[in-house]
Amino acid sequence: VDLCFGAFVEERLRFCSSFFDGVRRADSRQSRGVAGSVREVEAAMPREKKKKASSSSSAVRFVTSAAASGVAETLTLPIDVTKVRLQTSYFGAGAGNQLQVGRRIVEAEGVAALWKGIGPALLRQMSYTGLSLVLYEPMRDFIAGKGVRKEDLPFWKRVLAGGSAGATSIFAMNWTDVLKARMQNSPTRLSFGGTFREIYTQHGVAGFWRGSAPNVARCFVGNACELGCYDQFKVALGATGCDEDSIATHFGASAGAGFVSAVFSTPVDVLKTRLQVTAGLQQTDSLLALALKIPREEGILAFYKGFWPLFQRKVIWTVAFFCCYEQFKQLVASSSSSNAKSTGK
Repeated sequence: VDLCFGAFVEERLRFCSSFFDGVRRADSRQSRGVAGSVREVEAAMPREKKKKASSSSSAVRFVTSAAASGVAETLTLPIDVTKVRLQTSYFGAGAGNQLQVGRRIVEAEGVAALWKGIGPALLRQMSYTGLSLVLYEPMRDFIAGKGVRKEDLPFWKRVLAGGSAGATSIFAMNWTDVLKARMQNSPTRLSFGGTFREIYTQHGVAGFWRGSAPNVARCFVGNACELGCYDQFKVALGATGCDEDSIATHFGASAGAGFVSAVFSTPVDVLKTRLQVTAGLQQTDSLLALALKIPREEGILAFYKGFWPLFQRKVIWTVAFFCCYEQFKQLVASSSSSNAKSTGK
């Protein structure tokens, strides 16, 4: 999602791996020995085999991250639907708090309406997240230069690498965000194909990239906050006597970082949503016109519509994604190991 996605992913993978690495920490000496053996084998591998191994690793990252993001997106989509309705209440979607909006949606449109836009939502998350994870490492290595270990890479270069991967991915998938926002905000059931044709008829190809600027900015601001705050919250909780490697500490640090992220990214998210839900309509505002119009007509607090759903979704989505991602990676590794043993026999 984000200009800092890659750096954010690397940091979160570091903490999530501790969920499942108790045995590996206990056998650290053995692990170092295995790691040394792996490095020796890799050094002896022909260049073509290294390329195949790299391609295989990229494919595993893409597939496992896509599957994990699909699970996380399905779990949190009802929260996203209520957020969109709250943020677009000026357009007649109805005011109220999150629970009132959710109840009104169920009463008027049925329970299934809470998963409106699931098609483009899954397409967006699975493609964007997988593409970001695949692009980040080669971009990081390119920016680092030859002979620089990733452990020695300065923080700003990690952010730059993550920014390049995230910006490329989110811009490429902005059209799915537009479709999702239009379908979620409609009180009637819109089809994927019908919404696609409507947007294309009114605005052409450019209509699918409405809100791309605030979309990229939202991800940059949000995840820059998460990246900067997560470690700080983790250290603060550790100072109170909490185990820094416990699930409770990771969840608490994620919640704290998610709250700060939501504070700074919600105003940009409101602009993004407003622009995207008007794609396909005849009368639309520019980004600047909308930024001036919202506080003038609705008050400055309108920029924080949907704050709590955004915060909830950030925390739940992140925890669900990384837990599933680690489990899927272990399943793939276990399956590959089993296949290798059976082939050897």
